Amino acid sequence: MQKLLISKNKFTMKRNLEQKPRRLHKHTLSFNEKEFRVIGQFVSKYKIKNKSKFFREAIITAILQKAEEDHPRLF
Repeated sequence: MQKLLISKNKFTMKRNLEQKPRRLHKHTLSFNEKEFRVIGQFVSKYKIKNKSKFFREAIITAILQKAEEDHPRLF
């Protein structure tokens, strides 16, 4: 069983209970004008408020789909 830190700070208590993974590794992307405009139109059309989350989910989804396609087969 995991011990929880007792603190008067509600943020610390909440964080210890949830234990979400922290994002420590940063990566920078560059787009050309056409790509940038398309992304802007897509974000506006679908009312995406958090572009970082959108990019993260799109990248991880593409990676997982490719990994599923490439997994070794027995026969």
